[in-house]
Amino acid sequence: MTESPPRLLLVMQATDGDAGRCGRKLRERGYQTDYCYPLSNQPLPDPQDYAGAIVFGGPMSANDDDKLSGIRAQLDWIPTVLASGRPFLGICLGAQLLARALGVTVKPHPTGLAEIGYFPIQPTPAGQALFDSPLQVYHWHREGFDLPTGATLLATGERFPHQAYRYGSNAFGVQFHPEVDRQIMELWLKEGAKELSAPGAQSAEEQRDRHARYDAALDRWCERLLDEWLRSGDFEE
Repeated sequence: MTESPPRLLLVMQATDGDAGRCGRKLRERGYQTDYCYPLSNQPLPDPQDYAGAIVFGGPMSANDDDKLSGIRAQLDWIPTVLASGRPFLGICLGAQLLARALGVTVKPHPTGLAEIGYFPIQPTPAGQALFDSPLQVYHWHREGFDLPTGATLLATGERFPHQAYRYGSNAFGVQFHPEVDRQIMELWLKEGAKELSAPGAQSAEEQRDRHARYDAALDRWCERLLDEWLRSGDFEE
């Protein structure tokens, strides 16, 4: 009998959400990817049933738990993933939800700046295993977060200082979007065109130019991130 491939849970904030390059690279590594949509009232499953979970981003706030039951459900569910030992990765909103679940504040930039487009991040000494040099990464957010107590900062940025962190043995959070490929970027530029007028946002032309210059390096780094993340769980298949 052929053994089924290990399953990973991809938590999306919208039913048309796209895991982009992350989804493709995980499937190339032999994983089955199952999707869950908590903002459409789909219940979040037992993390013990999966080899790991990724919570992706969305236009809502991590502070919207008072009006969106799906945000509240994710905040309540994340601690169960951490306790399970399964690898957890939070991307943008997912990293903010992880930070909130760990008891810290998610809030806008103090001067109202957004981070939309490609911006550089710098590895910290503790982040050298994951980042061996500064990296231009793709952002689309207006809020950042404090560093949770007990977390290790892996990368920092000028506008939002907490860009990547690790918590415990099995959880990572990144403030940016390693999953975004050209197709996703073009969709966001179209659907989120009004956001490009936000203070500090890059124009569509700037983003396309920077994608051409920086995406190959980001794609290579995404391989490194996923491999490190998949190794982080303290369980046996």
